[in-house]
Amino acid sequence: MNVEVTTSAAEAQHWFKTSYSGAEGGDCLEVAAQSEAVLVRDSKNPTGPMLTLTQRGWSALVAYAAGN
Repeated sequence: MNVEVTTSAAEAQHWFKTSYSGAEGGDCLEVAAQSEAVLVRDSKNPTGPMLTLTQRGWSALVAYAAGN
C-alpha cells in the first residue's frame, strides 16, 4: 500500500463515493478503479493524499471491513 500526494493522476480518474457514505457530510471515502489499482481518498480533501491499492489489496481491505 502506498500513500501518494500527486494530484494529476487523481484528477483524471472517475471518482465515486462509497455506498456507506451518508448524505450528512460526515466521513466519506471516494474510490476510483483502474485496471491495475484502486485509488482511495477523503472526499472532503480531494487534492490531499490518496491510497493506491492493488486489486488484491482492495479485496482484502473490503473483506476485513465487512468482518469476513
